[in-house]
Amino acid sequence: MKTVAITGSSGFVGTNLKNAFEAKGFKVIGIKREELKNHDKLTSIIEKTNLLINLAGANIINRWTTKYKKLLVDSRINTTKALIQAISRAKTKPELFVSTSAVGIYKNLNCYDEEYYDYEDDFLAKLCKTWENEALKVKDFEVRTVIFRFGIVLGKGGALKKMLPPFKLGLGGIIGDGSQDFSFIHIDDLINAYKFVYEKSYCEGIYNLTAPTPTTNYSFTKALGKVLHRPTILPVPEFVLNLIFSEGAKVITDGQCVKPKRLLDSGFKFNFKTIEHALADLVN
Repeated sequence: MKTVAITGSSGFVGTNLKNAFEAKGFKVIGIKREELKNHDKLTSIIEKTNLLINLAGANIINRWTTKYKKLLVDSRINTTKALIQAISRAKTKPELFVSTSAVGIYKNLNCYDEEYYDYEDDFLAKLCKTWENEALKVKDFEVRTVIFRFGIVLGKGGALKKMLPPFKLGLGGIIGDGSQDFSFIHIDDLINAYKFVYEKSYCEGIYNLTAPTPTTNYSFTKALGKVLHRPTILPVPEFVLNLIFSEGAKVITDGQCVKPKRLLDSGFKFNFKTIEHALADLVN
């Protein structure tokens, strides 16, 4: 039996991946926080693992105090370092290591893919760069490595679950002027992408994990209102989010336009290419 080990397995994405791989007959191990600090235990888990998935990280949507920024960094970088060190010690190494990053690494001046890009220079982008560089060190041990840069993951849980209540009450609306980009991925396409890169041994390196048709906050808001049959006439001023989240509001008020060129070129097929199709499936 093939084994998948996952950090962050109790989160929204981790839970969905766990269920999906178990349904395919894999044994799934959730790596606990205390196991990350136990070198022998972690190495033992790694030696039994065919696919290692790194999802660990504190929720990015929060008020970014100095203390919380440190948590954002430590929960990602220290976890990744622990995994790399365990892989270096392991006598039998995983077939594939899949780590995580985010589209927040890009600027918002153009629409970017993995080959045409321009990186931002703020806290989030620097965090993504450091996280990716740490994960790529596993290549020194000849382990095939994939890094997925997540867009906003839409599913029956996670971010969409938090958005639905005000929209169902007719209190949903655009953020600011609604022009900010909104690059998303349906949870089913995300799960299929993990299966795809595991099965296709030629998949390696950095991939944008976003639907091929990015949208805007305005179009997302109108599409969600339409499938819920609710008005979307109450805009949310950016200054309100800035008061709540401080610098962390940037995740909500400032989006990136990102396309998954490398996944498409590799032969991956998306089931949910547009925001209308994704929301119609998830909400109805």
